[in-house]
This record gives sequence, structure tokens and C-alpha cells, in this order.
Amino acid sequence: MQSSVKVIVLKLTVVQQQQQQKIIIWELTPRMTSIFLFSFDFRIGDLVINCSRSVSSFAIPISLDHKKRLNFRIGNFFWNDLPNLKCFSLKCYHSIDQYDDKILPLLHRMSCLEKLTLYIRINNRNTFIDDTHLQNEIFLHMPRLHSFTFYICTYIDNVNSIHYLPYENIRQHVAKIVNYINTHKVVCSIFSLPFAFDRLEAIGNIFPKTVFKYVTYLLVEDIVPFNHEFFIRVGRAFPLLNIFRVINEESQSCCDLNTFSSDNNRSNPIAEYPHLTVLDLRNAHFGYVEQFLNETKTYLPCLTELTVFYTNLRIATKNFTREETRRNCAKVKQLFMVIPLVHSKDFYLYFPSL
Repeated sequence: MQSSVKVIVLKLTVVQQQQQQKIIIWELTPRMTSIFLFSFDFRIGDLVINCSRSVSSFAIPISLDHKKRLNFRIGNFFWNDLPNLKCFSLKCYHSIDQYDDKILPLLHRMSCLEKLTLYIRINNRNTFIDDTHLQNEIFLHMPRLHSFTFYICTYIDNVNSIHYLPYENIRQHVAKIVNYINTHKVVCSIFSLPFAFDRLEAIGNIFPKTVFKYVTYLLVEDIVPFNHEFFIRVGRAFPLLNIFRVINEESQSCCDLNTFSSDNNRSNPIAEYPHLTVLDLRNAHFGYVEQFLNETKTYLPCLTELTVFYTNLRIATKNFTREETRRNCAKVKQLFMVIPLVHSKDFYLYFPSL
């Protein structure tokens, strides 16, 4: 007698054919109890999964860098609940706009869920996902839920009626941050602590005083300038940071400029990023280029990839002759920028690893 299948692991790579999006349908047998989908190259419009009621564990990590829309349905038209589903995980790194009409109804069917993991970023919503929403739409529908690990980020375009809210400890293990990323958009991030994911986006000057020990990718964005002390805090709070993207077109504060008025001033604390290899400053004021490349301000021993505007780089390095910014450029092997086709001798001496 053959043993029943307990776990199925599916690897999916889908490509567009003749500019038509392909629909994938899986019929899963009644004996399967666990499903894990991984390695997605998602270029599909609909993912339909009809699975047995015996399935107790489901995990979907999705990277949607090239995806505008995803519709997915789990279950069967002949039953409304997922009575045996005990564990569900959904990680979507691209922003979505179908939370209320797609994801939330799906979660409401998981009344017996015991463990839930969510990483989602939501666009086009009129209100934030906050602790009240979690209580009414998650906990009340899942009375057996004992483990909830989450990061939920909500973007709202109309900010006229929203008042500034600082970082808040809602409960002992939950944090909420409201952050203005421009004059027309505000973002609210709510997440469980300790932070369990390797990616964190859309935080600004205010973030909880904790160590994000798993985060390797970080995007910071704010309409308020980032000062030197902020980058010191980031370096300490994200010890394994590998990829760092900064979005802020405001000049650093005057107090920072006065503090580092002399290139030879080495008495101030240095922001340290011992594992950072990728730095993206394409949407940052030129002052942040100087902030990171100046070794008297920032320690970057492993930087190998830099994205920056050529003009900002030229200003920060004083036409590639400044000694204080030379060391942090020495190991850069990939330099992404809009640049002239012909460079000076000093440019190549500045980036010997290119």
C-alpha cells in the first residue's frame, strides 16, 4: 500500500507567450496536507489553486517586481471554509491593490488557522491597516490563532485629513509607524516584534528602538531630512544590512553641516555598515552621497555596487580627487549612473575595481 503524500513543493516559472498572460491551474489531490510554492517568476494574471480540504499548511512567497496585478483563488466552489488549514504564509514584496477584495476574503475562510505569516504592501486604500483592523478582520475570524507574524504597509494618497502620528507601541510585541514620504502620500507600517523578515521598506526618521537582526534589504524614505545621527541608528539597528536604498531629496540639516565643517574632523561617531554591499542613492540629495562616501562619517568596507547621479558623485568627491571619499569607493565593481562616455584619469583612479 502506498503511503499518502504529506508535503508538496512546487517550483513555478511562468513566461508570457504571444503577449498573453497565462492562467495556471493546479488540482491538488485529497492526500496532500502541505503546500509550499517557491521560485516565482510571476508574469501571470491569475493563479487558481483548487486544493483538498485536507491541506493544513500553505506558504506563498511572491516577488512581483515585474507584476502589476495578481488574482489568486484557493479552494473549491463547493465549500466555503478551510477547516483543516492550520498554517498559512503569504509574502508579497511588490505593492498590491486587491487586499480587501482578494486577500481578506481568503483569510476569512481560515477559521481554524493557528499560525499566520503576512508580508504585504497595500496601495489604493482609504484607511490604514492598523491594530483595530487586525482585531476585527483577523483575530475575530481566527479564534485558534496563536502565532501571527506580520508586516503590513499601507499607502494612502490623500493625506489632507490625516494628522501626523509618531511611532507607537500598540502592544508589547506590535509596532506602528506613520510616515510621510512626500506631500501627497503617507504610509503606515504595522508589524510584529521582533521583526522576522529580511526586507523592510518605507520607514523614515522614526522607527522602534529594537534590533532588526534578520533584515538585509532596507528602504528609507521621508520628507524630513535624514541627519548623521539617523544613519548611526540605522547601522546599529540593522547589523546585517546588505542592500540600502535612500529616498530623500531634502538637504541634510544645518547642524550636520556645522558638525562636519572640517574634512579632517574625526572626533564624531561614525555610521558603520560592515556588511553593506549595495547602495542606491539615485533618489537622494547629493549631500547623502557625501554622507556615505566620506570615511569620516560612514564606514563601508564592503561596498561593491553603487547607484548614483554622476553630478552628485562628482560634487561629493570633488571631481574624484578628495581623499576622504576615496576609500569607500575603492571596492566598487558596479557603478550605475548617467555619465559621460569618456572619464578622467582621476575617475578611474578613484574606482580601481571597476
